Amino acid sequence: MAESRISIRGISARGRHGANRGEAEEAQDFVVDLDVTVQVSGDSLDATADYRALVGAALHAVEATSGVLLETVAQNVARGVLEIGGVTGVTAVVHKPRAAASLEVEDIAASATIG
Repeated sequence: MAESRISIRGISARGRHGANRGEAEEAQDFVVDLDVTVQVSGDSLDATADYRALVGAALHAVEATSGVLLETVAQNVARGVLEIGGVTGVTAVVHKPRAAASLEVEDIAASATIG
C-alpha cells in the first residue's frame, strides 16, 4: 500500500465556540482546512478515504459540539477525521473569521495534527 495526501480547503461550518459572552449561544462562521494522509491500496473509491466522509467529520466536529478554545475545536476535527477508514494522519486547521475581524487582523486559526 502507498501513502497519499488529500487536501481539502474551505469547508464552511457554523458552530458555537468561544470564550466571549454569547459565542456559545449564537452560531458563528468557521472554515476548516484538512490535510489527510491515507493508505491507498488501488485505483478505486474503496481504496481510499471518501471525501464526503472527511468533510462530514469536519462539519460534525464544528457543528455538533460547543467549546471555549479554537484549539479544542481543531483537535475534535482531527480526531473525527482520524476515525475514518484508511486515514493514518491528519492536520486540521480551523479558522474563525469573525474573531479576526474584531481584532482587525487577516485571520485567526488553530491547528491540530494527529498521526
